[in-house]
Parts: sequence; structure tokens; C-alpha cells
Amino acid sequence: MAVQISPSILSADFARLADEAAAVPNADWLHVDVMDNHFVPNLTLGLPVVEALLKATSTPLDCHLMIEDPDRWAPQYAEAGAGNVTIHAEAAKAPVRTLRQIRAAGARAGLALNPATPVEPYEDLIGEVDMLLLMTVEPGFGGQKFLDVVLPKIRRTRAIIERHGGEVWLQVDGGVAEDTIVRCAEAGADVFVAGSAVYGAADRVGAVEALRAAATL
Repeated sequence: MAVQISPSILSADFARLADEAAAVPNADWLHVDVMDNHFVPNLTLGLPVVEALLKATSTPLDCHLMIEDPDRWAPQYAEAGAGNVTIHAEAAKAPVRTLRQIRAAGARAGLALNPATPVEPYEDLIGEVDMLLLMTVEPGFGGQKFLDVVLPKIRRTRAIIERHGGEVWLQVDGGVAEDTIVRCAEAGADVFVAGSAVYGAADRVGAVEALRAAATL
């Protein structure tokens, strides 16, 4: 699959989100981190802001729900028009039902795993997801240093995906920059979330293209 870049608006100017979305017209996705200050120790934005962003950009939204009760809220993001909705395995109490509801509402369904969460117990859910997201930092805040300890898990996850037919995208999120994206791509990732590496750059379009080039093996 072709490399996909998903700039994270967690690192953008929240007072100018429409402009910040427009600053990356060459992005494949716009990554939206929804945090509730319960599942992770940070509070960001929610459904009303996502609905406003959907009206302001034609770039599909990649909504990453770092929230305590994704079973309740995730389908609403799909119904609002998000292109992808990802829930955390650690938070979901009925993941199969919730993933199916996301898909039924017309969005791609993703399952996220924190750095210390092994992927193997979730292999049986591979048919229920369109994307697996491996956190490469502890979730909650942008600008963190990439955790190399996750690289073996990326390789194991790629092997699981290939064993089941290779239809599932493999996304990494956290500390992704021009140097770390190469290691992630070599390990098997194909969708990359980048926050400060894009929104901290003077040339956001150029930053997206530099990341894409670095990840294209």
C-alpha cells in the first residue's frame, strides 16, 4: 500500500483550525486526537469541533478517540462524517460491536494499542478492523520522543496482518519525524501520524512531502 501521511492537529493552533487544516492540502488524512482527561491526562476537543472541521476541509478526518467510553461515543463520530474512527483496545468494553457500528455508519474502523499493550491477544479481531494503530509514545501529549521499544511490535503486527491477507492498514502515532519514520516504515507501518514534525515546520506542505519521501522504501 502507498504511504499515507496524517498530520495531527494536536500540534496545530486550536484558534485557527480551519486555516491549519488548509495548510496541509497534500495530506492524506487530518488526524484528530479526542481526549477526555480520563483515559489520558489531557483534554482536547470533541464532537462539535469535529463537526465544524468537517465543514471546513475536504481532507478526510482520522479521529483517534483516547476516551474512557468509546463504545458510547465512537459511532457518533462516524455518523458525523469522519473517514476513520479509531478506538482504544484498553478502553473498549464491547470492541466487536463498536467496530461494527463504526463501519455501519460509513467510516473505516481502527483499533489502537498503547505501547505496553501486546497485539497478539487482539489477532482474532483483525477481521473487524480496517486499521491497527500502534502508539509509539504514551498517549496524552504531543511532542514526545519516539519509543524504539515499539519497533518489534510493529514488525509482529505487520506479520499478523500479512497472515490474514494484508488488507488492514498499520498506523503509528507518536514522535514520528523524518528519522523515525524510516524505522517505522522498515518495520512495516504504512500510515503515519505526525504532529510537531508538520505543524512545527515553517513549510507544512514541504514537511508532509519530506515525511512521505522518507517513508517510501
